[in-house]
Amino acid sequence: MITTRIFLRLGAGVLALAAAGTANADALSDFYKGKRLTMFVGSGVGGGYDTYSRTLARHYNKYVPGKPRMLVKNMPGAGGLRVTNYMYNKAKRDGSVIASTFNTMMLEPLIGNRGAKFDVFKFNWLGSIGKLQAVCVTWHTSPIKTLADAKGKVLTVSATGATGNSAKMPRIFNWAVGTKFKVIQGYSTSGSRLALERGEVDGICGLGYSTLLASNPDWIAKKKLNFLAQIGLYKHPKLAQVPMILQDIKDERTRKIVELILIQQEPGRPYIAPPGVPAERVKVLTSAFKSAIEDPAFLADAKRLKLEITYLGPKTIRALMTRAYANPRDIVEGAAKLVGRPAKGVVTKCSKYTKSAKWCRKKKKKKKKKKAS
Repeated sequence: MITTRIFLRLGAGVLALAAAGTANADALSDFYKGKRLTMFVGSGVGGGYDTYSRTLARHYNKYVPGKPRMLVKNMPGAGGLRVTNYMYNKAKRDGSVIASTFNTMMLEPLIGNRGAKFDVFKFNWLGSIGKLQAVCVTWHTSPIKTLADAKGKVLTVSATGATGNSAKMPRIFNWAVGTKFKVIQGYSTSGSRLALERGEVDGICGLGYSTLLASNPDWIAKKKLNFLAQIGLYKHPKLAQVPMILQDIKDERTRKIVELILIQQEPGRPYIAPPGVPAERVKVLTSAFKSAIEDPAFLADAKRLKLEITYLGPKTIRALMTRAYANPRDIVEGAAKLVGRPAKGVVTKCSKYTKSAKWCRKKKKKKKKKKAS
């Protein structure tokens, strides 16, 4: 009799939990059904971040209850700073907005960037779609074909926003290994690569290898580039013969500073949701992200587009952030000084250099406030 009562109570408890789970699933489905799920992209149209995001978006929503409509919107500016600030301070916190942000955003608050109006640990990290091994390259006709050549002659390199890899990495090389890169900053995402192809600049330093594979595969297939160096903590398997920046650094303090900066390469192409999103919706968005990346149809699209896919989960990203933020003050200050405001003469604005200013980023005009009547 007692045993029967126990089983009855257990059965009732199981049914109650099942009912609660069904009610929760129904609530999530009701919330997303008929809604629009917006994915912001921190780069312009045509770049690696954009290509990855648009490919992912085609498969993402089918793993979200209610199958909301997906909308991809580009929000370029300041090397990912604009979209990251937006997600932290202005985006809706109801689970209807996610974003692809730049890997460099992970360190901006740590190094004291006053423009970084966010706390990286408060974001809801959904995961990363792939690591980001960057490279320094010159056009195949350039006389500068090796890293050693770049130490003996001034080399112009195109860059996008001030906080992006293509603006920071040349300065890191100049300081750490003695190159003479001169940064031409302010190109649009596609304009940066076009400047190299047109011969307007000598190279690019800080361009993602996966971006090259996705956006300009013919450059690699037809050997249009000289690979001077690769940038990351570990070698890329397809770049076995290309030297790493860390190989050229002898001083221990310099190495630790550069290693701190290179930690951000590991999360590569991360996706975030704003702080404050209800936990059950964060769980849905995170689960959908992993499921979409593992979807055979998505992987087939990625293969066709030559996109390198490596899933990193939220825990891995948080562990990398914790590792970075645990560095001694001396190392953090060294990194901050290195990637902060560049010395005079190191950077030239795109608009003052190029003959085709249409390839430079356009400044967004501020709307005039209407006077109260």
